[in-house]
Amino acid sequence: MRRHQTNKGGAKGPSQRQLRAGELVRRALSDVVSRGNIQDPELAGVSFTITEVRVSPDLRHATCFVAPLGARDPAPLVSALTRVRGYLRGQLSREVTFKFMPDLTFEPDTSFDQADAVDRLLHSPEVARDLAHDDDEGEE
Repeated sequence: MRRHQTNKGGAKGPSQRQLRAGELVRRALSDVVSRGNIQDPELAGVSFTITEVRVSPDLRHATCFVAPLGARDPAPLVSALTRVRGYLRGQLSREVTFKFMPDLTFEPDTSFDQADAVDRLLHSPEVARDLAHDDDEGEE
């Protein structure tokens, strides 16, 4: 009997262990950041959120997706968090207990931009015209 089943497309998503570890890291990292003890001038007074943390299968690497609150460029935020990742990793080791503390990588979260693009597309006049045309055909 096979131990792990794959999806029909052959792609396998993250395991339950990876999801739990990612959420644990995300919550602990949010707590560390919310305390405001980070001594970096670029992070002083900047509001941002950690939207997701994806952990590698061996739990040694964690990719943290961050998004600045407001209409700001995420590049300075990502570079500032990358500079202080050693400090964040040390603080994180006091919050969570892992055999190996994951190495942190920060990336901008583009999911909000993608959702906005899809929303604009769905509300465009061309799509509204096509939807109205489909409704007319359904009534006949």
